[in-house]
Amino acid sequence: MRINRNYQALPKNYLFAEIDARVTAFLKEYPGTELIRMGIGDVTRPLPPAITGALHAAVDEMGDAAAFRGYPPYEGYDFLRNAIASYYADFGVNIRPDEIVVSDGAKSDTGNLVDLFARENTVLICDPVYPVYLDTNLMDGRKIEILSATKENNFLPMPDGRDVDIIYLCSPNNPTGAVYSKEQLSVWVDYALEKHAVIIFDAAYEAFVSDPSLPRSIFAVDGARECAIECASFSKTAGFTGVRLSYTVVPDELKVPEDGREVSLRQMWVKRQSTKLNGVAYIIQRAGEAAFSAEGRVQLRRNLAHYKENAFVISQTMRKLGLYFTGGTHSPYIWFECPDHQNSWDFFDALLRQSHIVCTPGAGFGRCGEGFIRLTSFGGAQQTREAMERLKALLG
Repeated sequence: MRINRNYQALPKNYLFAEIDARVTAFLKEYPGTELIRMGIGDVTRPLPPAITGALHAAVDEMGDAAAFRGYPPYEGYDFLRNAIASYYADFGVNIRPDEIVVSDGAKSDTGNLVDLFARENTVLICDPVYPVYLDTNLMDGRKIEILSATKENNFLPMPDGRDVDIIYLCSPNNPTGAVYSKEQLSVWVDYALEKHAVIIFDAAYEAFVSDPSLPRSIFAVDGARECAIECASFSKTAGFTGVRLSYTVVPDELKVPEDGREVSLRQMWVKRQSTKLNGVAYIIQRAGEAAFSAEGRVQLRRNLAHYKENAFVISQTMRKLGLYFTGGTHSPYIWFECPDHQNSWDFFDALLRQSHIVCTPGAGFGRCGEGFIRLTSFGGAQQTREAMERLKALLG
């Protein structure tokens, strides 16, 4: 027996595990300290009535022999896939229900999609980066090219012509909150088509985009159906972080030449999921359907408005303090530059010890994240305002 040595290339500690360790050590030293947690992107608003009502109804069905359901369809129930397709249509993107594959999390899907591709492929990843993109490819031993996202390019890097096979993009971005325009994404699509590459597009935060000119899906761009896969999630859109539901869109047009024939990546993905996953529970899929109902969308908009207001409060504080930042307008994340050229972990410790605020150090997202901090708007309104008062007291 031999282990997969590629795991040795991973960081020693997962970013959020390291944050938890530092917070735990602080609370052991100063027990009872009331911390305001603005680090992890976990929602705090409860599920709205349309969703909880659907959960209760589905539970009752599962207790009725005539209505009981066992293993779900591997691709997801038609009622949910139809609801997702209708949701896309409402912001001008046409997706067929049979191109949607339901799963238990966008993090899982973005990590598992690498199963479709040979290890000989070269992967392009922007830095700073959501760790799963990088780490899953390190685990498989692929060659990885890094594209720097910096203050100079407003954390929206563009392709530079290098030869790659798989491209990871996230917009609105985690961790920076930056959002690509349709024109910028068109450049990325043209680049992928030219290189015969596949874009894995993470749209987990699309619901925070309020400007209709900004794309909420890669498939708003002409040509994307021939080169892109999109992962999306109910976690932030509908508050399902503790419920777990997502979907991946793989268009029929996305085919790859192999041994003189064209191979459908959608069929490969369905095969992968049906082999390694037994689907998502009926109860959860009914909750997803309710989230995209007319009533559900109205209720979700109220929750999203709460988080957007928090993001506005944080953004206003950044402006008053004269700190460079991105995000906060079409994203729940605010990515700001540490004052006085401090490094990320030092400022993390200062916020924790002096202001009792838990943040996420940018260095945990890659080399280009050094000197930056990510704050999340997924908190209570009062706590968010209090945290910003503490930050102004620290830096004022």
